Amino acid sequence: MSDYLQDKRTDVGVRLSPSDIREQLSQRHYVCDKSLAFSLSLMMRLQRPLLLEGEAGVGKTSAAKAISDSTGLPLIRLQCYEGLNASQTLYEWNYQRQLLSIKLLEDQSADINAIETEIYSEKYLLERPLLKAIRADQPAVLLIDEIDRADEEFEAFLLELLGEFQITIPEIGTVTAKHKPIVILTSNASRTLSEALRRRCLYHYINYPSAEEELAIVRARLPDIDFRLGEQICRFVQALRRKELKKVPGIAETLDFAEALIGLEYKTLDDDLDGLYQSLVCLLKHKDDRYQIDRTALDKLVVIAR
Repeated sequence: MSDYLQDKRTDVGVRLSPSDIREQLSQRHYVCDKSLAFSLSLMMRLQRPLLLEGEAGVGKTSAAKAISDSTGLPLIRLQCYEGLNASQTLYEWNYQRQLLSIKLLEDQSADINAIETEIYSEKYLLERPLLKAIRADQPAVLLIDEIDRADEEFEAFLLELLGEFQITIPEIGTVTAKHKPIVILTSNASRTLSEALRRRCLYHYINYPSAEEELAIVRARLPDIDFRLGEQICRFVQALRRKELKKVPGIAETLDFAEALIGLEYKTLDDDLDGLYQSLVCLLKHKDDRYQIDRTALDKLVVIAR
Protein backbone atom coordinates (compact mmCIF):
# COMPACT_ATOMS: atom_id res chain seq x y z
CA MET A 1 0.00 0.00 0.00
CA SER A 2 2.97 2.32 -0.10
CA ASP A 3 1.55 3.40 -3.46
CA TYR A 4 -0.67 5.71 -1.42
CA LEU A 5 2.33 8.04 -1.46
CA GLN A 6 2.48 8.13 -5.24
CA ASP A 7 1.63 11.85 -5.47
CA LYS A 8 1.92 13.86 -2.26
CA ARG A 9 1.39 17.16 -4.06
CA THR A 10 -2.17 16.35 -5.04
CA ASP A 11 -2.89 13.72 -2.39
CA VAL A 12 -4.03 11.24 -5.02
CA GLY A 13 -5.22 8.23 -3.06
CA VAL A 14 -4.33 4.67 -3.83
CA ARG A 15 -6.61 2.76 -6.20
CA LEU A 16 -6.27 -0.62 -4.53
CA SER A 17 -9.10 -3.08 -4.89
CA PRO A 18 -10.67 -4.64 -1.79
CA SER A 19 -8.86 -7.91 -2.56
CA ASP A 20 -5.53 -6.05 -2.65
CA ILE A 21 -6.31 -4.49 0.73
CA ARG A 22 -7.18 -7.88 2.22
CA GLU A 23 -3.88 -9.28 1.00
CA GLN A 24 -1.87 -6.33 2.31
CA LEU A 25 -3.54 -6.44 5.73
CA SER A 26 -3.17 -10.21 6.00
CA GLN A 27 0.58 -9.70 5.71
CA ARG A 28 0.26 -7.61 8.90
CA HIS A 29 -1.67 -10.48 10.57
CA TYR A 30 -4.97 -8.61 10.31
CA VAL A 31 -7.77 -10.76 8.91
CA CYS A 32 -10.13 -8.50 6.98
CA ASP A 33 -13.41 -9.67 5.46
CA LYS A 34 -14.64 -8.53 2.03
CA SER A 35 -17.09 -6.00 3.43
CA LEU A 36 -14.53 -4.20 5.59
CA ALA A 37 -11.97 -4.28 2.78
CA PHE A 38 -14.49 -2.62 0.47
CA SER A 39 -15.14 0.12 3.05
CA LEU A 40 -11.42 0.73 3.52
CA SER A 41 -10.97 0.87 -0.25
CA LEU A 42 -13.71 3.51 -0.58
CA MET A 43 -12.26 5.47 2.34
CA MET A 44 -8.97 5.84 0.47
CA ARG A 45 -10.52 6.33 -2.96
CA LEU A 46 -12.97 9.04 -1.82
CA GLN A 47 -10.63 10.49 0.84
CA ARG A 48 -13.43 10.49 3.38
CA PRO A 49 -13.30 9.69 7.12
CA LEU A 50 -14.48 6.19 8.03
CA LEU A 51 -16.48 5.48 11.19
CA LEU A 52 -15.93 1.92 12.43
CA GLU A 53 -18.57 0.91 14.95
CA GLY A 54 -18.94 -2.33 16.88
CA GLU A 55 -18.56 -4.00 20.24
CA ALA A 56 -15.32 -3.63 22.14
CA GLY A 57 -12.63 -6.07 21.04
CA VAL A 58 -13.73 -6.77 17.47
CA GLY A 59 -10.65 -5.20 15.84
CA LYS A 60 -11.61 -1.59 15.10
CA THR A 61 -8.44 -0.01 16.51
CA SER A 62 -6.33 -2.82 15.07
CA ALA A 63 -7.68 -2.01 11.61
CA ALA A 64 -6.31 1.53 11.82
CA LYS A 65 -2.95 0.23 13.05
CA ALA A 66 -2.82 -2.29 10.22
CA ILE A 67 -3.58 0.44 7.67
CA SER A 68 -0.73 2.51 9.11
CA ASP A 69 1.69 -0.43 8.98
CA SER A 70 0.74 -1.43 5.45
CA THR A 71 0.91 2.09 4.00
CA GLY A 72 4.04 3.06 5.89
CA LEU A 73 2.24 6.22 7.01
CA PRO A 74 2.63 7.45 10.60
CA LEU A 75 -0.21 6.67 13.00
CA ILE A 76 -1.48 9.63 15.01
CA ARG A 77 -3.85 8.43 17.72
CA LEU A 78 -6.31 10.46 19.74
CA GLN A 79 -7.81 8.46 22.61
CA CYS A 80 -11.18 9.97 23.53
CA TYR A 81 -12.62 10.17 27.03
CA GLU A 82 -15.32 12.04 28.90
CA GLY A 83 -14.46 15.71 29.36
CA LEU A 84 -12.01 15.83 26.44
CA ASN A 85 -11.85 19.37 25.04
CA ALA A 86 -10.46 21.11 22.00
CA SER A 87 -7.25 22.40 23.59
CA GLN A 88 -6.25 18.89 24.67
CA THR A 89 -6.61 17.57 21.14
CA LEU A 90 -5.63 20.50 18.96
CA TYR A 91 -2.95 22.76 20.41
CA GLU A 92 -1.63 24.62 23.41
CA TRP A 93 0.51 27.70 23.56
CA ASN A 94 4.04 27.34 24.91
CA TYR A 95 3.46 29.75 27.77
CA GLN A 96 7.01 29.62 29.12
CA ARG A 97 8.50 30.63 25.77
CA GLN A 98 5.83 33.30 25.36
CA LEU A 99 6.67 34.82 28.74
CA LEU A 100 10.37 34.89 27.88
CA SER A 101 9.62 36.56 24.55
CA ILE A 102 7.37 39.13 26.20
CA LYS A 103 10.16 40.00 28.62
CA LEU A 104 12.71 40.36 25.82
CA LEU A 105 10.38 42.45 23.68
CA GLU A 106 9.53 44.71 26.59
CA ASP A 107 13.25 45.26 27.22
CA GLN A 108 13.49 46.30 23.56
CA SER A 109 10.60 48.73 24.09
CA ALA A 110 8.43 46.95 21.52
CA ASP A 111 4.84 48.18 21.30
CA ILE A 112 1.92 46.01 22.40
CA ASN A 113 0.84 45.11 18.85
CA ALA A 114 4.31 43.82 17.98
CA ILE A 115 4.41 41.77 21.17
CA GLU A 116 1.00 40.25 20.48
CA THR A 117 1.89 39.43 16.88
CA GLU A 118 5.09 37.77 17.99
CA ILE A 119 3.84 35.62 20.86
CA TYR A 120 0.83 34.31 18.92
CA SER A 121 2.85 33.10 15.96
CA GLU A 122 3.02 29.45 14.95
CA LYS A 123 6.44 28.84 16.47
CA TYR A 124 4.87 29.01 19.93
CA LEU A 125 2.25 26.36 19.16
CA LEU A 126 2.50 22.97 20.85
CA GLU A 127 0.85 20.49 18.51
CA ARG A 128 -1.64 18.00 19.83
CA PRO A 129 -2.85 15.04 17.70
CA LEU A 130 -5.41 16.82 15.50
CA LEU A 131 -3.18 19.75 14.59
CA LYS A 132 -0.24 17.40 14.11
CA ALA A 133 -2.23 15.39 11.55
CA ILE A 134 -3.34 18.54 9.71
CA ARG A 135 0.13 20.11 9.55
CA ALA A 136 2.07 16.92 8.79
CA ASP A 137 4.49 17.09 5.88
CA GLN A 138 3.19 13.75 4.59
CA PRO A 139 -0.18 12.00 4.78
CA ALA A 140 -0.84 10.31 8.11
CA VAL A 141 -3.37 7.87 9.55
CA LEU A 142 -5.41 9.77 12.13
CA LEU A 143 -7.14 7.42 14.57
CA ILE A 144 -9.86 9.07 16.68
CA ASP A 145 -10.41 6.18 19.05
CA GLU A 146 -13.66 5.58 20.96
CA ILE A 147 -15.36 8.80 19.90
CA ASP A 148 -18.47 7.69 21.81
CA ARG A 149 -16.59 8.26 25.08
CA ALA A 150 -16.25 11.99 24.32
CA ASP A 151 -18.99 14.57 24.85
CA GLU A 152 -21.35 15.86 22.17
CA GLU A 153 -19.60 19.24 22.33
CA PHE A 154 -16.38 17.59 21.20
CA GLU A 155 -18.22 15.91 18.34
CA ALA A 156 -19.38 19.34 17.18
CA PHE A 157 -15.81 20.61 17.35
CA LEU A 158 -14.67 17.77 15.05
CA LEU A 159 -17.12 18.59 12.27
CA GLU A 160 -14.87 21.15 10.57
CA LEU A 161 -11.98 18.69 10.51
CA LEU A 162 -14.07 15.78 9.26
CA GLY A 163 -15.87 17.77 6.60
CA GLU A 164 -13.17 20.10 5.29
CA PHE A 165 -9.87 18.79 6.65
CA GLN A 166 -9.18 22.11 8.29
CA ILE A 167 -9.08 23.58 11.79
CA THR A 168 -9.65 27.14 12.94
CA ILE A 169 -7.30 28.58 15.56
CA PRO A 170 -8.71 31.88 16.86
CA GLU A 171 -5.33 33.61 17.24
CA ILE A 172 -4.01 32.52 13.83
CA GLY A 173 -6.93 31.64 11.57
CA THR A 174 -7.79 28.59 9.51
CA VAL A 175 -5.19 25.85 9.09
CA THR A 176 -5.91 23.61 6.10
CA ALA A 177 -4.39 20.17 5.76
CA LYS A 178 -1.21 20.07 3.72
CA HIS A 179 -2.03 16.46 2.89
CA LYS A 180 -5.38 14.93 3.69
CA PRO A 181 -4.93 12.32 6.43
CA ILE A 182 -6.60 8.94 6.39
CA VAL A 183 -9.13 9.44 9.19
CA ILE A 184 -10.60 6.47 11.05
CA LEU A 185 -13.00 6.96 13.95
CA THR A 186 -13.98 4.07 16.20
CA SER A 187 -17.05 3.72 18.40
CA ASN A 188 -18.20 1.01 20.80
CA ALA A 189 -21.77 2.32 20.38
CA SER A 190 -22.02 3.18 24.08
CA ARG A 191 -24.07 6.22 23.08
CA THR A 192 -25.72 7.54 19.93
CA LEU A 193 -23.45 9.70 17.81
CA SER A 194 -24.81 12.85 16.17
CA GLU A 195 -26.22 12.76 12.66
CA ALA A 196 -23.88 15.63 11.74
CA LEU A 197 -20.83 13.51 12.53
CA ARG A 198 -22.22 10.43 10.78
CA ARG A 199 -23.05 12.49 7.69
CA ARG A 200 -19.40 13.43 7.27
CA CYS A 201 -18.15 9.85 7.45
CA LEU A 202 -18.41 6.60 5.62
CA TYR A 203 -19.75 3.93 7.95
CA HIS A 204 -18.95 0.30 8.64
CA TYR A 205 -20.15 -1.96 11.43
CA ILE A 206 -17.73 -4.66 12.58
CA ASN A 207 -19.46 -7.63 14.17
CA TYR A 208 -17.94 -10.50 16.09
CA PRO A 209 -16.30 -12.89 13.63
CA SER A 210 -17.70 -16.28 12.72
CA ALA A 211 -15.90 -19.36 14.05
CA GLU A 212 -14.08 -19.76 10.73
CA GLU A 213 -13.01 -16.10 10.66
CA GLU A 214 -11.90 -16.21 14.27
CA LEU A 215 -9.85 -19.33 13.62
CA ALA A 216 -8.15 -17.53 10.73
CA ILE A 217 -7.32 -14.64 13.08
CA VAL A 218 -5.95 -16.99 15.76
CA ARG A 219 -3.79 -18.85 13.25
CA ALA A 220 -2.53 -15.58 11.76
CA ARG A 221 -1.47 -14.27 15.18
CA LEU A 222 -0.39 -17.63 16.64
CA PRO A 223 0.88 -19.66 13.68
CA ASP A 224 2.31 -22.43 15.88
CA ILE A 225 -1.04 -23.34 17.45
CA ASP A 226 -2.26 -26.88 16.93
CA PHE A 227 -5.07 -26.75 14.36
CA ARG A 228 -7.45 -28.89 16.42
CA LEU A 229 -6.88 -26.83 19.55
CA GLY A 230 -7.45 -23.63 17.58
CA GLU A 231 -10.75 -24.96 16.24
CA GLN A 232 -11.91 -25.97 19.71
CA ILE A 233 -10.93 -22.62 21.23
CA CYS A 234 -12.90 -20.71 18.62
CA ARG A 235 -15.98 -22.90 18.98
CA PHE A 236 -15.70 -22.56 22.77
CA VAL A 237 -15.56 -18.76 22.60
CA GLN A 238 -18.39 -18.63 20.07
CA ALA A 239 -20.58 -20.66 22.43
CA LEU A 240 -19.52 -18.49 25.36
CA ARG A 241 -20.62 -15.35 23.51
CA ARG A 242 -24.13 -16.75 23.25
CA LYS A 243 -24.40 -16.61 27.04
CA GLU A 244 -25.93 -13.54 28.65
CA LEU A 245 -22.67 -12.00 29.83
CA LYS A 246 -22.03 -8.53 31.15
CA LYS A 247 -18.79 -8.37 29.15
CA VAL A 248 -18.68 -10.50 26.03
CA PRO A 249 -15.11 -11.59 25.21
CA GLY A 250 -13.64 -10.00 22.12
CA ILE A 251 -10.98 -11.19 19.72
CA ALA A 252 -8.21 -9.92 22.00
CA GLU A 253 -9.53 -12.16 24.79
CA THR A 254 -9.66 -15.14 22.42
CA LEU A 255 -6.01 -14.58 21.54
CA ASP A 256 -5.04 -14.31 25.22
CA PHE A 257 -6.93 -17.54 25.95
CA ALA A 258 -5.28 -19.35 23.05
CA GLU A 259 -1.82 -18.13 24.02
CA ALA A 260 -2.39 -19.24 27.61
CA LEU A 261 -3.40 -22.76 26.54
CA ILE A 262 -0.41 -23.00 24.21
CA GLY A 263 1.83 -22.06 27.12
CA LEU A 264 0.15 -24.73 29.26
CA GLU A 265 0.86 -27.25 26.46
CA TYR A 266 -2.77 -28.10 25.73
CA LYS A 267 -3.49 -30.23 22.69
CA THR A 268 -7.26 -30.26 23.22
CA LEU A 269 -9.56 -28.52 25.68
CA ASP A 270 -10.11 -31.86 27.49
CA ASP A 271 -6.47 -32.13 28.56
CA ASP A 272 -7.01 -30.47 31.95
CA LEU A 273 -10.46 -29.13 32.79
CA ASP A 274 -9.32 -27.72 36.12
CA GLY A 275 -6.62 -25.70 34.37
CA LEU A 276 -9.09 -24.73 31.65
CA TYR A 277 -11.50 -23.38 34.26
CA GLN A 278 -8.74 -21.29 35.84
CA SER A 279 -7.76 -20.03 32.39
CA LEU A 280 -11.16 -18.35 32.03
CA VAL A 281 -9.46 -15.32 33.60
CA CYS A 282 -8.43 -14.57 30.01
CA LEU A 283 -12.03 -14.49 28.77
CA LEU A 284 -14.30 -13.39 31.60
CA LYS A 285 -13.67 -9.91 32.96
CA HIS A 286 -16.68 -9.44 35.25
CA LYS A 287 -17.49 -11.00 38.62
CA ASP A 288 -21.05 -11.99 37.64
CA ASP A 289 -19.78 -13.70 34.49
CA ARG A 290 -17.30 -15.77 36.49
CA TYR A 291 -20.08 -16.91 38.79
CA GLN A 292 -22.31 -17.78 35.85
CA ILE A 293 -19.72 -19.96 34.11
CA ASP A 294 -19.20 -22.57 36.81
CA ARG A 295 -17.75 -26.04 36.30
CA THR A 296 -21.06 -27.43 35.05
CA ALA A 297 -21.37 -24.66 32.45
CA LEU A 298 -17.73 -25.15 31.50
CA ASP A 299 -18.24 -28.88 30.86
CA LYS A 300 -21.17 -28.11 28.55
CA LEU A 301 -19.11 -25.54 26.62
CA VAL A 302 -16.29 -28.04 26.18
CA VAL A 303 -18.74 -30.61 24.78
CA ILE A 304 -19.98 -28.03 22.26
CA ALA A 305 -16.40 -27.16 21.28
CA ARG A 306 -15.26 -30.75 20.64
